[in-house]
Amino acid sequence: MKEVQDHWFREAKAKGYRSRAAFKLIEIDRRKRVLRPGQRVLDVGAAPGSWTQVAAAIVGSRGEVVGFDLKAIDPAGLPANARVLTGDLREIELDALGGRPFDVVLSDMAPDTTGDPSGDQARSARLCHELLDRIGGWLRPGGTLVYKVFEGGDYPELLRRTTGMFEKAKGFKPPASRQESVEMYVIAERLRAQRDEPPTANEDPNAIARPRPRGWGSQSS
Repeated sequence: MKEVQDHWFREAKAKGYRSRAAFKLIEIDRRKRVLRPGQRVLDVGAAPGSWTQVAAAIVGSRGEVVGFDLKAIDPAGLPANARVLTGDLREIELDALGGRPFDVVLSDMAPDTTGDPSGDQARSARLCHELLDRIGGWLRPGGTLVYKVFEGGDYPELLRRTTGMFEKAKGFKPPASRQESVEMYVIAERLRAQRDEPPTANEDPNAIARPRPRGWGSQSS
């Protein structure tokens, strides 16, 4: 297993990617075709920037990628069609991201892990619910969302909520993920148009505000 993971590390270094996580997005896109030239893409939890690199290369000069994270991202060496910001998932507004909804939203974010699998999984799911809380203001109707979550007891509920918001949602584990890792990537296609009134607590308990997890950022698990 170590030899396999060293392979991805060496490949990332050879190709100039900031982390081996780049190959997860490459494989997701190869299988699911979530990115296309000319698209506007938001990369949430973008540090250290490898997904931003991959997305910018695919959307090309007519497209745009905006990445942000709680951690500062070094802009040096990023393509001209990519820009990065430092910001909080729950606080950053669309105006700071360019003022227009995106065609695709990507998220490789994860909570700071503690070694407690149950607690880490719950914090991961909470982050993903907070992402879904914001997605209607960031993603255009018909757009695509890709996010990482740690599998566990909260995963089915999260997938059900995602399926209710999109026409199609399914989990996928890229070969570049460690076999022992609990991470799963959900690919959600064709965001449904938002209704005028927000759901009530009885209709969607996930719409209620959740406690903020302690820190998040892109993790190369």
